Amino acid sequence: MLDNSLSEINFPELAFPCRYPIKVMGLNQNDFLDMVIGILTRHISYLSMDDFSSRTSSGGKYISISVMFMAESREQVDALYKELAENIRVLTAF
Repeated sequence: MLDNSLSEINFPELAFPCRYPIKVMGLNQNDFLDMVIGILTRHISYLSMDDFSSRTSSGGKYISISVMFMAESREQVDALYKELAENIRVLTAF
């Protein structure tokens, strides 16, 4: 039997601080961008609106928000992904 657990995967170690990209996707609703920016700025205090880019899907149903930031620690990145994963409006974040 094949075990696909994440504990079996060897992720490369990052040397912090480092530039780190993140993309968050969800339904294209009026306040989704503001909600995602609120989550990201709780974990990355120095971001400005110029740091964000967004793109809607060809049908307009979905939106993705991207940002590149200077990650200070694994704990910062983990806390950011944890909050995004707990939000029911976020379809995926990577």
